[in-house]
Amino acid sequence: MAPQSMSRLASIYSFCVLGLMVMPHQIYGSSRGSLALTSGISDHPMADGICATLVTIHGYKCQEHEVVTKDGYILSVQRIPGGRVGVGGNGDTKRQPVLIQHGVLVDGVTWLLNQPEQNLPTILADQGFDVWISNTRGTRFSNRHLSLQVNQQGYWNWSWDELAKFDLPAVFDYVYNETGQKIHYVGHSQGTLIAMAALSEGLLVEKIKSAALLSPVAYLNTVTSILGVVCREAIVANLFGDSAFDPKGQLLPFFNIARTLCDAPGIDCYGLLAPLTGPNCCLNVSTFHSFIRNEPQPTSMMNIRHCGQSIREKVVAKYDYGSSEANTARYGEAKAPAYNLSNIPKNLPLFLSYGALDTLSDVRDVNLLLGILKPNHDADKLTIQYINNYAHMDFIMGVNAKDVVYSQVLSFFKNHTGF
Repeated sequence: MAPQSMSRLASIYSFCVLGLMVMPHQIYGSSRGSLALTSGISDHPMADGICATLVTIHGYKCQEHEVVTKDGYILSVQRIPGGRVGVGGNGDTKRQPVLIQHGVLVDGVTWLLNQPEQNLPTILADQGFDVWISNTRGTRFSNRHLSLQVNQQGYWNWSWDELAKFDLPAVFDYVYNETGQKIHYVGHSQGTLIAMAALSEGLLVEKIKSAALLSPVAYLNTVTSILGVVCREAIVANLFGDSAFDPKGQLLPFFNIARTLCDAPGIDCYGLLAPLTGPNCCLNVSTFHSFIRNEPQPTSMMNIRHCGQSIREKVVAKYDYGSSEANTARYGEAKAPAYNLSNIPKNLPLFLSYGALDTLSDVRDVNLLLGILKPNHDADKLTIQYINNYAHMDFIMGVNAKDVVYSQVLSFFKNHTGF
């Protein structure tokens, strides 16, 4: 481990955090029960799994599934087959499947930290959908492999290229085989990137019905998040080596200090996310506390380096292996090939929602993406929503996301389902 790199990374983040902790923020009071700070989840997060901890306790049926990718990773997937009795029915009728995919450094838990009436998966279940939640390789519930151990470097030999090529198609195939129906898709952040990359390569197209892309990430030309700074300057390369990027494990002392501070009376930790995501407007304070007790999740160093390549090269391209020889061996050409996002089927219904204050899905970068999509896409198949006061995490944890975003997603799906 490199002490200078550790010090630089900690200094950058600490400077931002200390300033934000004393700034006033609009926060929402706690209305939470099972995930309040006094509950067992604070000390033993998710010991019983996502279904038992976050879903069935609210009266929903929930099933734990496992999906094996072609390259041997074992992914955890949760299924909420119907709404609560008396709300969305008992799940006996055939329902339209929806697959929900989280972004980088988190897992499926982040979709379920508010009350059921505010969480996208349970809202969709109560509205008659068959909901599936995917967890990316390397995260706590998807950290197994058919032949590799998580502490082996080979386990972490992947970037978001592999998520687009292997993870997402494997989950789509599984859900399609289980339900016999085409699938609506919801992605957030990296979950949007891997969907667009897969679709541009001709994957998923036979099994996807529509896609809702929240905080869409493709170009990272103007990203101002501290995560972007870390990726661009390759600060983490010397710090974490070539295997896992695990902030919670490798920067555990910092996280312990932050959690202790956040538990102290009078300390406003709402701003902890702002250096990473932009100033979120609408998070419940206890939801935020539950979030920092359960996240972040690991990803691969290769994935972080891929992010840095996107920022520096200002292109949506496959992972650059660092030499013309290595790239030729991998791709048959000296330069890592770009993803042609104009290949996304023009008749696929797309819904894109982005926020003015998001520092990971910057407005200027989203406009670059739209500049590619709009000329090629059927006008009646492309829906765009711009939200003036939203940042990155408001889309998945905002207490008003039900009314601001999810109502639009629901209408979009029903318009393309025949409900």
